[in-house]
Amino acid sequence: MTRYLLPLVAVAAAAVAAPAHDTWVQTNTHIVRTGDAVHVDLMLGNHGNDHRDFKIAGKLAAASVGSFVVYAPDGKHYDLRPDLIDLGYAPKEGFHTAKFSPTVPGVYVAAQASDTVVNHGKMVRSVRSAKAYFLASASLDKVRDDWGGFDKAIGHPLELVAMKNPVAPLGPGTPIRVKLLHQGKALPGVKVSFVPRGVTLKEGDDPEYERVTPADGVVSFTPKAGNYYLVVAHHTVPAPAGETAYAEVKYAATLTVFVPDRCPCCAE
Repeated sequence: MTRYLLPLVAVAAAAVAAPAHDTWVQTNTHIVRTGDAVHVDLMLGNHGNDHRDFKIAGKLAAASVGSFVVYAPDGKHYDLRPDLIDLGYAPKEGFHTAKFSPTVPGVYVAAQASDTVVNHGKMVRSVRSAKAYFLASASLDKVRDDWGGFDKAIGHPLELVAMKNPVAPLGPGTPIRVKLLHQGKALPGVKVSFVPRGVTLKEGDDPEYERVTPADGVVSFTPKAGNYYLVVAHHTVPAPAGETAYAEVKYAATLTVFVPDRCPCCAE
């Protein structure tokens, strides 16, 4: 498996003052014909307001990308970093993107992860992960709805894992169901936000778009309309005993789900 953690010794030595942000991954299409290309975008959003919107808030420096990988349904994985293109003129404008062509049918996962020490007024270890799923299908006329493999965890320290196919069948009225894992175990008592693009969640709590994980870590949200939905979770813990390089660990996990206005499995 591709390593997703950056060496903390190196990043701690280079730690500088920086705002807290989340990353997210999204694709230009959620279903692609096998052999065609899908464009995978790496975005940076606002963690400072607990990521209550879907707005871009800068751009990762190339050195801070960490790992950026596509996991294929046949067990192979592909490093996207050599193919990254910077679509911004200025250092904090635009975003990074890479093109990928799936060769076998099934559900793919595009994932980014990083582990850095930054200065947020105090030294903080920032551990981030971001995921998006897409489906490669031999035919786009009628897409199969029985693909598996989407519920396999990658192994990020904080990770959102789809418990129901996040690509097809999916549409308005079909629940998005995810499980929150911390160090591979279900994490209860954590707020998970389902943020539609173009919507800003209420300050504090927004029961329409937020759920708190129960003992099994599984929550669900039923979209009423087609849109991109950003699923976000945060978890903060004190630094381990004896750690002097940073005061706490801030975990962030995102999962981007595209909900079509019409389920592709129902196409005539």
